[in-house]
Amino acid sequence: MEIPVMVGAGLVVIGVGMGIGRIGGSAMEAIARQPEAYGKIQTAMLIAAALIEGIGFAALFAVN
Repeated sequence: MEIPVMVGAGLVVIGVGMGIGRIGGSAMEAIARQPEAYGKIQTAMLIAAALIEGIGFAALFAVN
């Protein structure tokens, strides 16, 4: 594996981690504001996190 590939893979992983972390934090803030909307917020959070993770996997395969 070459150095640019390893750097690219690392950047992909960092970006995905930051994206999912931001989604989780925002979801917790939204649930704190509106506890009655817990189910809808959780569902939207999980779908968004899955999409980000899928894009991350695609980017890892593209880097390789």
